[in-house]
Amino acid sequence: MEESRKHFPDLEEIESEMRRLNHRGKYRRALRSTVGTLLVVAALAVLAATLFLPVMRVTGTSMEPSLSAGDIIVGVKNSQYLPGQVCSFYFNNKLVLKRVIGTAGDWIDIDDNGRVFLNNVPLDEPYVQEYSKGICDIELPYQVPDGKVFVLGDNRETSVDSRSTAVGCVAVDEVVGRILFRIWPLNHFRYLGEL
Repeated sequence: MEESRKHFPDLEEIESEMRRLNHRGKYRRALRSTVGTLLVVAALAVLAATLFLPVMRVTGTSMEPSLSAGDIIVGVKNSQYLPGQVCSFYFNNKLVLKRVIGTAGDWIDIDDNGRVFLNNVPLDEPYVQEYSKGICDIELPYQVPDGKVFVLGDNRETSVDSRSTAVGCVAVDEVVGRILFRIWPLNHFRYLGEL
């Protein structure tokens, strides 16, 4: 009976095994590095979205035709709002989008046909398709109080906004932010900061 021999690897086999182990180690380090980088980027994106650039989905019709239900928009946190800008705020635990019409000290008036006047000057409102006085139970002309903004929806017939005492003017510190971009649907991507 032949005695079994133990096989000892030769130099070529040892080098081949070392290359394989080295390659596996490099792959694991690269994978760990990639996963770590992706986690940091995701955390920073969530932090930025929460603190500076909120991403929102439009529901309802009060901002049509400028914004439609299902649109996804990006805002920016801000403390100053100008007439014409679209802003978001919470009303009855729901995020609402409206257009800033006037700021502290401004006089707002709305005629019977729904035309809006800011400090006795008729507003040029290319974003409104059909004028309507809508639900208006405030006394006009109306002066915007300090620290607040007067907001209206673009779809004046259906929008419940600062014309109603149920909503009233919105405190600037309650505004989540102003809308910068519509990012979805992609074929309607648009900068909205200066509307």
